Amino acid sequence: MALFQLFLLAASLSHLITASPPKVNTTAYPASAVITRDICIIGGGSTGTYSAIRLSDSGKTVVVVEAKDRLGGHTNTYTDPSTNETVDYGVVYFQNLDVVKKYFARFDIPLTVAPSAVPGQVTEYVDFSTGKIVAGYAPPDPSAALAAYGAQLEKYPYVEAGFDLPYPVPADLLLRFGDFVKKYNLENAVGFLFSFAQGLGNLLDQYTLYVFKNFGIGVLQALQTGFLTTARQDNSEIYEKARAELGSDVLLQSHVIATDRSGDDGVKVLVQTPQGVKLILAKKLLITIPPKPDNLKGFDLSTNESSLFSQFVNSAYYTALLRNTNIPSNITLTNIGSSTPYNLPSLPGLYSIYPSRVSGLYDVKVGSALALPDAQVQALIVESVLRLRTAGTLNATAPEFAAYASHTPFELTVSEEAIRGGFYRELYALQGQRHTWYTGAAFHTHDSSLLWRFTEGLIPGILA
Repeated sequence: MALFQLFLLAASLSHLITASPPKVNTTAYPASAVITRDICIIGGGSTGTYSAIRLSDSGKTVVVVEAKDRLGGHTNTYTDPSTNETVDYGVVYFQNLDVVKKYFARFDIPLTVAPSAVPGQVTEYVDFSTGKIVAGYAPPDPSAALAAYGAQLEKYPYVEAGFDLPYPVPADLLLRFGDFVKKYNLENAVGFLFSFAQGLGNLLDQYTLYVFKNFGIGVLQALQTGFLTTARQDNSEIYEKARAELGSDVLLQSHVIATDRSGDDGVKVLVQTPQGVKLILAKKLLITIPPKPDNLKGFDLSTNESSLFSQFVNSAYYTALLRNTNIPSNITLTNIGSSTPYNLPSLPGLYSIYPSRVSGLYDVKVGSALALPDAQVQALIVESVLRLRTAGTLNATAPEFAAYASHTPFELTVSEEAIRGGFYRELYALQGQRHTWYTGAAFHTHDSSLLWRFTEGLIPGILA
């Protein structure tokens, strides 16, 4: 072999070696750096925290590895420094399910039915790309179309429980939602679905399967009976109480360096923490973070796991609270397109701007089909507000950010070919392999209520 070819081969092998997770040498760490538990949970969001509490209550020892400085994931709560009032600007509502009521009761947190409307509020329909009110626009009555949508949903009750799909996958579930809308005359529901089922990216381009999962039978029922929210209007309280109870079993601002799931006796997980590297020895691993390759660097992924996880693409979703907008306190601004199909606004763009319960504090939601840098999202928000003044719609001023959060990656989806070919059957088959279990939105949908119920279904297998 020529010297140059040998050089290329060596470089190639070197790349493979450095790209692989480092080996976990259990003898390299003192006893003070070793954490031995029944279950190691990766991610302290909605499902990670729920799993930790449920498994702990079931007599198992747990440790939670969380990259942020808090538990809660997509749950964001802002406390106003002047009034001490709280505003939930991430997860806001929950479905009226037994699993929800039991979980909050477990921490003595009262729930209440969320109000369906705020008295005295006026909605203005604005095209934020121009800043102008769309003259003559009135949203269509979605009632009949939503009833027709619900009739279609009832054909596929399994989508409410996860991705346990029949094969062949029903053709309607693989239609682009825009085509599904036309097929079943659902046009009058499109605007409502877009504004409610936020974070899906370009709604009409999504497969109907994902729309059904995001806006399912439970949501339709809750629209009639009411969603639940915390009586103290502080959805983060449950995570704060869980954090206090779990204590040192939560490793915040920490991330996985390496894993070894090859042994018969469990898993080895190296974790970088603010206090140094820790070695976790656990019987089982529960992964709750979005299973995209970038999130799983350091994990000893099998060929099959890598193949499946690399197929995910995602939409993006962002939330913020604004001050000093000079927008009147009785006005909600809803973004619509002045000359687009179903008047849906172009993305990336704002869904809406509406007043929070704190005077002068406005809630903003932003959607995008692709992930964006936070600076770009914040600039988009500011520019959208200032266009209201330029267009003469409102005397808006450049806002200040009281709070901001990226919920990206958000909706994880795969191609039609993958779904048709059994992707989710293979994904679900990972449960229990190599001492590893999975939960989280990629395995169901972005709905804490449904995710807690889905996780309940995994608990017996994890405990076994």
